[in-house]
Amino acid sequence: MAQILVRNLDEHVKAGLARRAARHGRSLEAEARAILAEAVGPPEQGLGSRIAQRFAGIGLDEPLEPMPAITIRPVTFD
Repeated sequence: MAQILVRNLDEHVKAGLARRAARHGRSLEAEARAILAEAVGPPEQGLGSRIAQRFAGIGLDEPLEPMPAITIRPVTFD
């Protein structure tokens, strides 16, 4: 895991962070981690993963039925 050091943090910001941490039942450090993680958002997923997640649970996991045989004829313009 990475570490960061925040220098020159105003005292009122630290006090506000401490109050917020107490409301959430977390340490000051855990609260700062939660705020940063929320600000950045979840890691990016690939397109295929996003599509699979969007359609998960709607019944598309079942195998497809074979399509009936269709005779295809070329179009004529006579």
